[in-house]
Amino acid sequence: MVSDDSRAGNARTTVLFRQGWHKGVIGIVASRLIETYYRPTVILTESKDGFATGSARSVPGYDLYQAIESCSDLLESFGGHMFAAGLTLKQENLKEFRERFEKFVSETIKEEHLVPSLNVDEEIPLEDVTPELFRYLERFQPFGPDNVAPVFVSRKVKTLGCQPVGNNGMHLKLSFARHNAEPLGAIAFGQADMTDLFRENGGVVDIAYSIEMNEFRGKTSVQLNIKDIKA
Repeated sequence: MVSDDSRAGNARTTVLFRQGWHKGVIGIVASRLIETYYRPTVILTESKDGFATGSARSVPGYDLYQAIESCSDLLESFGGHMFAAGLTLKQENLKEFRERFEKFVSETIKEEHLVPSLNVDEEIPLEDVTPELFRYLERFQPFGPDNVAPVFVSRKVKTLGCQPVGNNGMHLKLSFARHNAEPLGAIAFGQADMTDLFRENGGVVDIAYSIEMNEFRGKTSVQLNIKDIKA
Protein backbone atom coordinates (compact mmCIF):
# COMPACT_ATOMS: atom_id res chain seq x y z
CA MET A 1 0.00 0.00 0.00
CA VAL A 2 1.15 3.53 -0.74
CA SER A 3 0.67 5.99 2.08
CA ASP A 4 -1.49 8.97 1.27
CA ASP A 5 0.44 12.11 2.21
CA SER A 6 -1.86 14.13 -0.06
CA ARG A 7 -4.66 14.27 2.51
CA ALA A 8 -2.55 16.23 4.99
CA GLY A 9 -1.65 19.88 5.35
CA ASN A 10 -2.42 22.18 2.45
CA ALA A 11 -2.66 19.44 -0.21
CA ARG A 12 -4.98 20.14 -3.11
CA THR A 13 -5.55 16.47 -4.02
CA THR A 14 -6.20 13.06 -2.53
CA VAL A 15 -4.48 10.06 -4.13
CA LEU A 16 -4.96 6.73 -2.38
CA PHE A 17 -3.93 3.18 -3.35
CA ARG A 18 -4.94 0.03 -1.50
CA GLN A 19 -4.32 -3.49 -2.79
CA GLY A 20 -7.35 -5.15 -1.24
CA TRP A 21 -10.08 -2.82 -2.43
CA HIS A 22 -12.70 -4.35 -4.72
CA LYS A 23 -12.84 -2.45 -8.01
CA GLY A 24 -16.60 -2.09 -7.68
CA VAL A 25 -16.32 0.22 -4.65
CA ILE A 26 -13.62 2.52 -6.05
CA GLY A 27 -16.06 5.10 -7.42
CA ILE A 28 -18.02 5.13 -4.16
CA VAL A 29 -14.85 5.66 -2.11
CA ALA A 30 -13.80 8.52 -4.39
CA SER A 31 -17.18 10.20 -4.06
CA ARG A 32 -17.15 9.88 -0.25
CA LEU A 33 -13.67 11.42 -0.05
CA ILE A 34 -14.77 14.28 -2.29
CA GLU A 35 -17.58 14.95 0.17
CA THR A 36 -15.14 14.86 3.12
CA TYR A 37 -12.08 16.70 1.74
CA TYR A 38 -13.56 18.48 -1.30
CA ARG A 39 -10.67 18.26 -3.73
CA PRO A 40 -9.73 16.25 -6.86
CA THR A 41 -9.45 12.61 -5.84
CA VAL A 42 -7.88 9.47 -7.32
CA ILE A 43 -8.63 6.06 -5.79
CA LEU A 44 -6.66 3.02 -6.97
CA THR A 45 -6.56 -0.69 -6.30
CA GLU A 46 -4.42 -3.58 -7.58
CA SER A 47 -5.62 -5.24 -10.79
CA LYS A 48 -5.19 -8.93 -11.60
CA ASP A 49 -2.12 -8.19 -13.71
CA GLY A 50 -0.43 -6.26 -10.88
CA PHE A 51 -1.10 -2.74 -12.12
CA ALA A 52 -2.69 0.03 -10.04
CA THR A 53 -6.06 0.84 -11.55
CA GLY A 54 -9.00 2.94 -10.48
CA SER A 55 -11.13 6.04 -10.77
CA ALA A 56 -10.76 9.77 -10.36
CA ARG A 57 -13.38 12.37 -9.46
CA SER A 58 -13.23 16.16 -9.57
CA VAL A 59 -14.86 19.07 -7.80
CA PRO A 60 -17.26 21.32 -9.75
CA GLY A 61 -15.51 23.63 -12.17
CA TYR A 62 -12.09 21.94 -12.25
CA ASP A 63 -10.86 19.99 -15.31
CA LEU A 64 -9.65 16.71 -13.80
CA TYR A 65 -8.94 15.13 -17.19
CA GLN A 66 -6.37 17.81 -18.01
CA ALA A 67 -4.56 17.13 -14.73
CA ILE A 68 -4.41 13.39 -15.40
CA GLU A 69 -3.29 13.98 -18.99
CA SER A 70 -0.34 16.00 -17.67
CA CYS A 71 0.94 12.75 -16.12
CA SER A 72 0.23 10.59 -19.20
CA ASP A 73 3.85 9.44 -19.56
CA LEU A 74 3.44 7.64 -16.21
CA LEU A 75 0.20 5.91 -17.21
CA GLU A 76 -0.51 2.70 -19.09
CA SER A 77 -3.96 3.96 -20.07
CA PHE A 78 -6.50 6.60 -19.09
CA GLY A 79 -9.79 8.04 -20.29
CA GLY A 80 -12.74 10.08 -19.16
CA HIS A 81 -13.88 13.66 -19.13
CA MET A 82 -13.65 16.89 -17.12
CA PHE A 83 -15.27 15.55 -13.94
CA ALA A 84 -14.45 11.82 -13.90
CA ALA A 85 -11.81 9.52 -15.32
CA GLY A 86 -10.32 6.04 -15.15
CA LEU A 87 -6.61 5.26 -15.18
CA THR A 88 -4.07 2.44 -14.95
CA LEU A 89 -0.38 2.65 -14.10
CA LYS A 90 2.52 0.58 -12.83
CA GLN A 91 2.75 0.46 -9.05
CA GLU A 92 6.32 1.74 -9.17
CA ASN A 93 5.00 4.94 -10.74
CA LEU A 94 2.52 5.67 -7.96
CA LYS A 95 4.74 7.93 -5.89
CA GLU A 96 5.78 10.10 -8.85
CA PHE A 97 2.21 10.22 -10.16
CA ARG A 98 0.91 11.43 -6.82
CA GLU A 99 3.57 14.14 -6.60
CA ARG A 100 3.09 15.38 -10.16
CA PHE A 101 -0.70 15.23 -10.00
CA GLU A 102 -0.61 17.27 -6.78
CA LYS A 103 1.80 19.79 -8.34
CA PHE A 104 -0.29 20.27 -11.50
CA VAL A 105 -3.56 20.65 -9.58
CA SER A 106 -1.98 23.04 -7.06
CA GLU A 107 -0.76 25.27 -9.91
CA THR A 108 -4.02 25.29 -11.87
CA ILE A 109 -6.92 25.00 -9.45
CA LYS A 110 -8.59 28.14 -8.13
CA GLU A 111 -9.42 28.67 -4.48
CA GLU A 112 -13.09 28.98 -5.40
CA HIS A 113 -13.01 25.39 -6.68
CA LEU A 114 -12.01 24.20 -3.20
CA VAL A 115 -14.92 25.86 -1.42
CA PRO A 116 -17.88 23.48 -1.12
CA SER A 117 -21.05 24.70 -2.77
CA LEU A 118 -24.49 23.18 -2.54
CA ASN A 119 -27.41 23.60 -4.89
CA VAL A 120 -30.76 22.89 -3.26
CA ASP A 121 -33.61 21.57 -5.41
CA GLU A 122 -36.59 21.80 -3.06
CA GLU A 123 -37.68 22.49 0.51
CA ILE A 124 -39.89 19.73 1.93
CA PRO A 125 -41.06 18.52 5.36
CA LEU A 126 -39.43 15.36 6.67
CA GLU A 127 -42.81 13.65 6.55
CA ASP A 128 -42.51 13.67 2.75
CA VAL A 129 -39.36 11.53 2.85
CA THR A 130 -40.71 8.04 2.16
CA PRO A 131 -39.70 4.90 0.27
CA GLU A 132 -42.18 5.98 -2.40
CA LEU A 133 -40.32 9.27 -2.89
CA PHE A 134 -37.01 7.39 -3.13
CA ARG A 135 -38.41 5.04 -5.77
CA TYR A 136 -39.64 8.04 -7.75
CA LEU A 137 -36.18 9.64 -7.60
CA GLU A 138 -34.61 6.36 -8.76
CA ARG A 139 -36.11 7.00 -12.18
CA PHE A 140 -33.55 9.77 -12.69
CA GLN A 141 -30.49 7.60 -11.96
CA PRO A 142 -27.63 7.06 -12.51
CA PHE A 143 -26.47 10.11 -10.61
CA GLY A 144 -23.05 11.60 -11.21
CA PRO A 145 -21.23 14.87 -12.04
CA ASP A 146 -23.51 15.53 -15.01
CA ASN A 147 -26.67 14.36 -13.22
CA VAL A 148 -26.36 15.27 -9.56
CA ALA A 149 -28.65 13.58 -7.03
CA PRO A 150 -31.44 15.92 -5.88
CA VAL A 151 -30.78 17.84 -2.67
CA PHE A 152 -33.64 18.78 -0.33
CA VAL A 153 -33.91 21.08 2.66
CA SER A 154 -36.03 20.59 5.77
CA ARG A 155 -36.16 23.33 8.41
CA LYS A 156 -36.51 23.31 12.19
CA VAL A 157 -36.28 19.55 12.55
CA LYS A 158 -35.78 17.99 15.96
CA THR A 159 -32.66 15.86 16.53
CA LEU A 160 -33.40 12.72 18.54
CA GLY A 161 -30.00 11.06 18.36
CA CYS A 162 -26.44 12.00 17.43
CA GLN A 163 -23.64 9.41 17.61
CA PRO A 164 -20.09 9.51 16.18
CA VAL A 165 -19.34 6.44 14.03
CA GLY A 166 -16.64 5.16 11.67
CA ASN A 167 -12.87 5.32 11.90
CA ASN A 168 -11.86 7.82 14.60
CA GLY A 169 -15.52 8.82 14.94
CA MET A 170 -15.33 10.97 11.81
CA HIS A 171 -18.98 10.52 10.82
CA LEU A 172 -22.30 11.06 12.58
CA LYS A 173 -25.24 8.70 12.81
CA LEU A 174 -28.40 10.72 13.42
CA SER A 175 -32.14 10.42 13.84
CA PHE A 176 -34.81 13.09 13.48
CA ALA A 177 -38.37 13.36 14.76
CA ARG A 178 -41.33 13.47 12.40
CA HIS A 179 -44.98 14.28 13.06
CA ASN A 180 -47.19 11.19 12.94
CA ALA A 181 -44.37 9.08 11.49
CA GLU A 182 -41.43 6.97 12.58
CA PRO A 183 -38.15 8.83 13.32
CA LEU A 184 -35.94 9.17 10.27
CA GLY A 185 -32.32 8.00 10.28
CA ALA A 186 -29.45 9.89 8.70
CA ILE A 187 -25.71 9.76 8.13
CA ALA A 188 -23.39 12.79 7.99
CA PHE A 189 -20.04 11.80 6.48
CA GLY A 190 -16.99 13.66 7.77
CA GLN A 191 -19.07 15.99 9.93
CA ALA A 192 -18.22 14.85 13.44
CA ASP A 193 -17.16 18.42 14.23
CA MET A 194 -20.84 19.34 13.99
CA THR A 195 -21.79 17.31 17.08
CA ASP A 196 -22.27 20.35 19.33
CA LEU A 197 -24.52 21.98 16.74
CA PHE A 198 -27.04 19.16 17.15
CA ARG A 199 -27.08 19.69 20.91
CA GLU A 200 -27.63 23.45 20.82
CA ASN A 201 -31.02 25.10 20.57
CA GLY A 202 -32.71 21.96 21.83
CA GLY A 203 -31.37 19.97 18.89
CA VAL A 204 -33.49 21.91 16.38
CA VAL A 205 -31.65 22.43 13.09
CA ASP A 206 -32.06 23.05 9.36
CA ILE A 207 -30.64 20.25 7.21
CA ALA A 208 -29.81 19.80 3.53
CA TYR A 209 -29.66 16.21 2.32
CA SER A 210 -30.04 13.66 -0.42
CA ILE A 211 -32.26 10.59 0.03
CA GLU A 212 -30.98 7.02 -0.08
CA MET A 213 -31.83 3.53 1.09
CA ASN A 214 -29.96 1.85 3.92
CA GLU A 215 -29.79 -1.90 4.47
CA PHE A 216 -28.89 -3.08 7.98
CA ARG A 217 -29.31 -6.60 9.35
CA GLY A 218 -31.66 -7.53 6.56
CA LYS A 219 -33.91 -4.50 7.01
CA THR A 220 -34.09 -1.81 4.34
CA SER A 221 -35.15 1.73 5.21
CA VAL A 222 -34.99 5.19 3.74
CA GLN A 223 -32.34 7.49 5.24
CA LEU A 224 -30.87 10.94 4.74
CA ASN A 225 -27.34 11.65 3.54
CA ILE A 226 -26.66 14.98 5.23
CA LYS A 227 -24.90 17.57 3.06
CA ASP A 228 -25.14 20.64 5.28
CA ILE A 229 -26.42 21.67 8.71
CA LYS A 230 -27.47 25.02 10.13
CA ALA A 231 -28.57 25.84 13.66
